[in-house]
Amino acid sequence: MRHGKAGKRLGRTGSHKRAMLRNMVTSLFEHERIVTTTPKAKEARKVAEKMITLAKRGDLHARRQALSYIQSKEVVAKLFGVIQEKFEDRKGGYTRIIKTGQRRGDAAPMAILELLGYEEDFGEENDN
Repeated sequence: MRHGKAGKRLGRTGSHKRAMLRNMVTSLFEHERIVTTTPKAKEARKVAEKMITLAKRGDLHARRQALSYIQSKEVVAKLFGVIQEKFEDRKGGYTRIIKTGQRRGDAAPMAILELLGYEEDFGEENDN
């Protein structure tokens, strides 16, 4: 029985799920947008929002806690610099999940997980 065990298992062992979520959260902060399945996005959102809350705290202990989870020092520096400044006035809800339909191969529900305020650069200037 699964009494008292929070979160979805996602068909993986505990260590595999933890490694996958660490990679996803690191990629999310690095690129500010990732494409994944909807259940994975919902699980990654929980961790990502906790990391942003740590960044808003901003002290040394919070930075070390983030470094113990996120796999790149450069990404932690970005989290505690750029991303922290972007969300300093916001109380919560730092991410957005956009459902994009089903994957062609196995019909898995797909979604885009992105940080609020994400702007995609197409490299064009429109003077309309």
